[in-house]
Amino acid sequence: MSESSPQRPDQAVTSTEHRDVIIVGAGLSGIGAACHLADKCPDRSYLLLESRKAMGGTWDLFRYPGIRSDSDMHTLGYSFKPWEGAKAIADGPSILNYVRETAVESGVDQHIRYGHRLVSASWSSEQSIWTLAVRQSDSDQTVQMTCNFLYMCSGYYSYETPHNPKFPEVDSFKGQVIRPQFWPDNLDYQDKTVVIIGSGATAMTLVPAMAKKAKQVTMLQRSPTYVLSRPSEDWFANGLRKILPSAWAYGVTRFRNTLFQEFLFKQARKYPAMAKRLLIRQLRKQLGKDYDVEKHFTPNYNPWDQRLCLVPDDDLFKAISSGSATVVTDHIQRFTEAGIELKSGQHLQADIVVSATGLELEVMGGATFSVDGQAVDFAKLTTYKGFMVSDVPNMVSTFGYVNASWTLRADLISEWVCRTLNHMRQTETSKVVPVLPESLKDMPTKDWIADFPAGYLKRAMHLQPKQGNQAPWVNSQDFRSERALFRLPIESDKALYFSAAEKST
Repeated sequence: MSESSPQRPDQAVTSTEHRDVIIVGAGLSGIGAACHLADKCPDRSYLLLESRKAMGGTWDLFRYPGIRSDSDMHTLGYSFKPWEGAKAIADGPSILNYVRETAVESGVDQHIRYGHRLVSASWSSEQSIWTLAVRQSDSDQTVQMTCNFLYMCSGYYSYETPHNPKFPEVDSFKGQVIRPQFWPDNLDYQDKTVVIIGSGATAMTLVPAMAKKAKQVTMLQRSPTYVLSRPSEDWFANGLRKILPSAWAYGVTRFRNTLFQEFLFKQARKYPAMAKRLLIRQLRKQLGKDYDVEKHFTPNYNPWDQRLCLVPDDDLFKAISSGSATVVTDHIQRFTEAGIELKSGQHLQADIVVSATGLELEVMGGATFSVDGQAVDFAKLTTYKGFMVSDVPNMVSTFGYVNASWTLRADLISEWVCRTLNHMRQTETSKVVPVLPESLKDMPTKDWIADFPAGYLKRAMHLQPKQGNQAPWVNSQDFRSERALFRLPIESDKALYFSAAEKST
């Protein structure tokens, strides 16, 4: 079905609308997916459904001080859109502007419906169609839409519900308790005493940013995280842009940085003791011989068992060395009127407490799915290449890398989707479904994300499909091997079954 003239972003959805492809989410992944689709499948109509009032996803949601990437923009950026900023480790507003600019340049912004949340999706094999129930935030009405292919780019965590550990006697505290996901506008922390609970990327970003204005900032952590420092500007990329066209310089830098990321990760996993020594040695140089690196920055796990935290331009270490920031490694006993009492007996004074305790993962944006009237329980199914699941037709979900830049994988998935849609057009088929053969139904399985015991992932692995021990029923999280696997000819993939609708629509 061909698409009529582009709809305005604020135009209401009617119950009769149909698109060849509906993309759920207008964040970094969704905008990229739409750009790939518009470029490689120009004959397909499409629409993006965005539950919030603006595009950008994470980069529009999070507004806390210092918000930035923890991946370089030459790999976090799109394969087709050069990053031309001087800083490779970019701040949140710059990344949001990059996403918006990409959408406008490609015309994707004209295909977004804001305030539209996918509630449920039902597949009909008889018609080869997904029927979607979509809730409109302005009217709180649920309308129906249909599509031939459903492309989930809704992210991996709940935008409404952060991970919220129950702190003992938190109601006793007379100051403010802030969550980074819901940062209040114009929060005044000038000359205030701030305690930030957490040791992940958000906490390590907040500490040096808030230390510029606050009286004192303390990062309170239960256990340390590995930290890696690097310059925010990439001398190689900035130098290359002076002698090469922008697209060429970006491509070369992207290739170089991707190889470097892969090398560091695999070497760390192969030689964990050596990687640990190198990381700790660098920290001792940055923090000085008198600082207790062993207590505050030496985890009890190996490097890359969890994601390393990036510190650009040594900003965290400079804040610690200046005395404006401190790190305390301890457990919370209880909150008091004036701060936090620790199990060691120490008391941390606080005017403001920031709970940077992580995200709450959400499967498929919280929507429910059914296939031919049967509810889909993703936990009972097997993943196909980490972006489809067995027995669920015409539906792809984007999840990036936990050990490299998210967009590297998002781009690979988008390319696969476009090649598959074009193959279906050429073969006059309307349905594609991964089917696990009988001979593999008893193969050994493991978690959808394996060998990466980060807390936010472990809390939700029981909700995700399993992966097997052989391709394509794996989610390897390995860019080089996945690039080869995803680019295999569609027609030669024996795990995929193509067919036409059982009944014409």
